[in-house]
Amino acid sequence: MTSRPRPPPTPVDTTEPRPLRVLLINDGAHHLQLIQQELVRQNCEVVGVIDQAALIHDCVLRLQPDVVIVDSESPSRDTLENLATLNERMPRPVVMFAEDDSPACLRQAMKSGVSAYVVAGLQAERLNSVMQVAIVRFEQDLALRQELDRTRAQLIARKSIERAKGILMNEMGMAEDAAHHHMRRLAMDRGLPLAEVAERIIDAHSLLRSG
Repeated sequence: MTSRPRPPPTPVDTTEPRPLRVLLINDGAHHLQLIQQELVRQNCEVVGVIDQAALIHDCVLRLQPDVVIVDSESPSRDTLENLATLNERMPRPVVMFAEDDSPACLRQAMKSGVSAYVVAGLQAERLNSVMQVAIVRFEQDLALRQELDRTRAQLIARKSIERAKGILMNEMGMAEDAAHHHMRRLAMDRGLPLAEVAERIIDAHSLLRSG
């Protein structure tokens, strides 16, 4: 009985995971040096330290951090506004260490895109777990936001298709099925999504009416 040749062993991936890239923001507290030392101890890469909220977006764009950490006594309005802008344009997991434990401040921070709001001091040994929690929550929120965006886009597309179909029915005397079939054929012939064909029909109709 002949034995079959054994398959070659699966190579083991020995590459170590890339260290987390962290951007630090000084918003008036006094833990920044401790945070930076602990990040270095945990083999994280501190890509920048800034103390002007207006630089947050540009620094994230240039430095591409994985996590943003804000050290704040009580987050300033300027910091929260710039974090909100960051959350809209280039969202990142944001950890905020703060002394202000008021519910209003917490709500405003979360509205601005903060993933983890930690009150009353910093325990260095918990820094890594806090960042991991922030990353998980950020990913969950981002997935939900993307799903909502897809649902909104589908709803807008459906409305456009129905409106374009109505235009064909009214202007060309087509039955509903015929109008839908006509639009699908146009989409296939031009290699375009059905919703884009619908938008072109709507735009052409609006142009003709305005003329």
